[in-house]
Amino acid sequence: MRRDVKGARLGLRLGLGEPRGSYAVAGVVGGVLQMFRRLAVALVAVLLVTLVVKKPPGAFVKGGVAVAVVLALFALKLTWARATARFGIRRCYVCTGGLVVTNLLGGVRDAVAWRDVTVLNRTATLSLWMTFHRFEIARNGAAPLAFLALGGNPDLAVALPNQAARNGIRP
Repeated sequence: MRRDVKGARLGLRLGLGEPRGSYAVAGVVGGVLQMFRRLAVALVAVLLVTLVVKKPPGAFVKGGVAVAVVLALFALKLTWARATARFGIRRCYVCTGGLVVTNLLGGVRDAVAWRDVTVLNRTATLSLWMTFHRFEIARNGAAPLAFLALGGNPDLAVALPNQAARNGIRP
C-alpha cells in the first residue's frame, strides 16, 4: 500500500530503521472536532425526540434534515480518514529505530530516534465528549513531541509503548 511505502521511505531516509506500523494522529483541533461531532449527534437525538413528542407540522422533513446533517458529518469523517491514510497526512510511523510524525501537508513534522528518548508519557481521556490518548515524548536536547491518538483503544496506544519497551524505554 502507498502509506507503507511512504513510511518505509521516511524511516529509512531519516535513519530510523524499518517501519513497524502507520497510525493516525491528531492535534488539539482534532480533539475539539471530535467533541463537536459528538455534541451534534446528541443535539440531533434530542431534536428527534422532541419532534416525535410534539409532532409539529413538517416534523418528518425537519427530522430528515437533522439526520442528513449527522450522516454528512460521519461521511466527512470517513473521507478524511481515508485521505489521511492514502496521502500520509497526520500519521505516526513507528520504526525500529524511532518514530516519524507527519504534518497536515504530509511532510515530516518531527522525527525522534529511540536513543534520544528519555521518557514516554501517556495520558488517556475517556469521556462521553472526548476520547483520546495523548502521548508526550521527552527527549535529550530538543523540545518534547506531543500528539493525540483519537479513540478509546487506538492501535497506536499498544504499538508505541511496545516498541519503546523493546528499545529500553519504560512508559
